[in-house]
Amino acid sequence: MKKKLNVQTRKSFVTYALLLIVIIAVEIMVNTGNISSMLQGLLVPICVYAILAVSLNLTVGILGELSLGQAGFMCIGAYSSAIFSNLVKDSITEPMIRFPLAIIIGGICAAVFGIIIGIPVLRLRGDYLAIVTLAFGEIIKNVFAALYIGYDSAGLHISLKSQGDLNLASDGKMIINGALGISGTPNDSTFEIAAVILFITLIISYNFINSRTGRAVMSIRDNRIAAESVGINITKYKLITFGLTAFLAGVAGVLYSHNFYSLQASKFDYNLSILVLVFVVLGGIGSVRGSVIAAAVLTMLPEYLRSINKYRMLFYAVILIVMMICTSNATVRNFFVRNFEKLKGLIIKKKSAGETAKEGE
Repeated sequence: MKKKLNVQTRKSFVTYALLLIVIIAVEIMVNTGNISSMLQGLLVPICVYAILAVSLNLTVGILGELSLGQAGFMCIGAYSSAIFSNLVKDSITEPMIRFPLAIIIGGICAAVFGIIIGIPVLRLRGDYLAIVTLAFGEIIKNVFAALYIGYDSAGLHISLKSQGDLNLASDGKMIINGALGISGTPNDSTFEIAAVILFITLIISYNFINSRTGRAVMSIRDNRIAAESVGINITKYKLITFGLTAFLAGVAGVLYSHNFYSLQASKFDYNLSILVLVFVVLGGIGSVRGSVIAAAVLTMLPEYLRSINKYRMLFYAVILIVMMICTSNATVRNFFVRNFEKLKGLIIKKKSAGETAKEGE
């Protein structure tokens, strides 16, 4: 067990080091102007999707349950934080105070809904769980699309019918305008903040996986009956994992909502949940590092294929199929592992020969 834990610890530190190197490299490229405006605009979305993929991997890869509710949790985090920021942007003008509060509020709201939904839903398994969580995401999206919220000197006004039913005073302002969503949210998200939150997400995820709770969750995934027979509370550990997944998805929603001037509920449809699941599957189910890499590559890929607009989605689909074969086929995977080991051995031999030659001199 000690050896296994050390291997997992090394893996986590390698991931931290790689992410840190990439962040520093991107920062240097941005400051020196060696990065395109298109890629610069994708930096925050890449971090958002990476956080979503890592959080979903806790449920799909570590818990072993198929959930398609990420878009719903992200929507809750995005809207709750955007409402908060719009209400306090005139009184709390300092972004470094307002934005952390928005992140906490968005994450907690999503986690609360995750636990509330998880209590009845996590009794289901497999396809049934996927269908119910997908339905939850669609319900959340449609509720926010039909919601009208405004405020004036009398306080908040809420309606599910139309803007006219709010009866706002002359000094009133709209916060949520139905299907038009929210406009005027402070643009507080930056690549630096998003990268820090992604780094924190990786730390939380690896510590969760390597903790006693994580090992209990993995035992439930491997053999539910055996785990229950030794006294592991199945419902408790499922709720912890589901709540953590929802919290991180809500944080990703906060970053997303504060990166754009306007926000519509239509953005959080089932396609987004499927996309995040694709990131998880292609990166490797249970692989935190793979989720980050897959999210980054597949977020940038469609943009770089825009030059061949007619065949863009065709190439995208072919690349997805090839990546799926490479990551799921044991023969292909072993081929890359064998060649990597040969290359590693060759480098070590050259290094040893160089050291021997130096000693001879």
